[in-house]
Amino acid sequence: MAKAPRLTESASAVFAVLAGAGTATRPRLASLAGLSKPTVSTAVAELESARLAAHSGTASSGTGRTAAVYRLGPAAGAVLAVDLGPALTRVRGCALDGTLLAQATGPREEAADVVREALTALPADAPLRTIVVAVGDVTAPEREGAEVRPATAKAGPVFDAMAVALPPGVPVHLENNVNCAALAELHEGAARGRHTFGYLRIGVGIGLGIVVGGQVLRGANGAAGELARLPYPWDDDREPHHEALEEYIGARSLLRRAAEAWQDADGPCPSTADRLFALAGEGLAAARAVVGRHAIDVGRLAAAVTAVLDPGLIVLGGSTGADPQLLPGVRAELARLSWPTEVVSSTIGDLGTVVGAARLAVARGVQTVTEAAGTKD
Repeated sequence: MAKAPRLTESASAVFAVLAGAGTATRPRLASLAGLSKPTVSTAVAELESARLAAHSGTASSGTGRTAAVYRLGPAAGAVLAVDLGPALTRVRGCALDGTLLAQATGPREEAADVVREALTALPADAPLRTIVVAVGDVTAPEREGAEVRPATAKAGPVFDAMAVALPPGVPVHLENNVNCAALAELHEGAARGRHTFGYLRIGVGIGLGIVVGGQVLRGANGAAGELARLPYPWDDDREPHHEALEEYIGARSLLRRAAEAWQDADGPCPSTADRLFALAGEGLAAARAVVGRHAIDVGRLAAAVTAVLDPGLIVLGGSTGADPQLLPGVRAELARLSWPTEVVSSTIGDLGTVVGAARLAVARGVQTVTEAAGTKD
């Protein structure tokens, strides 16, 4: 990895706002950075000299004057975001202003090849600043010198298989996949304009992304929102066991319940959740009954979330949770058990995790360029 040049504090501030703006004139940069115009002019010259900023044209003002427009330069670099999903690996490469530069998708077991495909598509002269990997696992808070790995064994093997494709010397940061999807909903999806909400993912597994004051709540162990660990069932005759709630609500149990309820007259029993929801959408009574019961179960889980967090908004995501057929049942059960809480479906869908991971990667990448600021002032 090419090391970022040492910048003055003012150049660092201008670089950060330029990355956020995408393109800007010097007066606009001065306004965004809270710096004087002469200071910004000096900072822009410094960034241009380091190829961290580049001239990209001119803009006319209302008075007829023209001003130079700047963008990030080729030395600003790129970042990589990897979503190690339960079935697919999705990868995005982005510039530090968020521009999409490369993307690739493939089976989970071919994660290393998918990463290599995306890396190959990145501009050859763009140094890779950082990598964010989203995993369906607890990600412990980062500590100096700690080995970069998921905190439990769930994602370990596939992470290790993928890691061989990552270029050496580039910082790698892990993040929980549900937290990444919650960030995507906050900035680009159903929760835009809302600073506090819960992102409830229901699919093969279950999880909760908690956003408070515009920030993801991770918890002391990085395990906030691990709904699979809620004790289940609470019953006089049965003992709760490890991740029993996820086992009950997850897609495999949903399909098992469908198989138990299916009759020969209903036709072939669906073997995937997508097919089950499609049949329900077509009006098949057996499928509608199973989906309706699933909505009640998700509504009860949403009521538990609301009792603890009172988030005001719950966004439903995941391979089954995002289906709008669940909304009426979830809303009704939540209203029956708890206080008023808005419930909506995800508007980003399956891309949420990699979109959120890319946002984190861009923020980390900008930080790698700006964190040495002040050494030249």
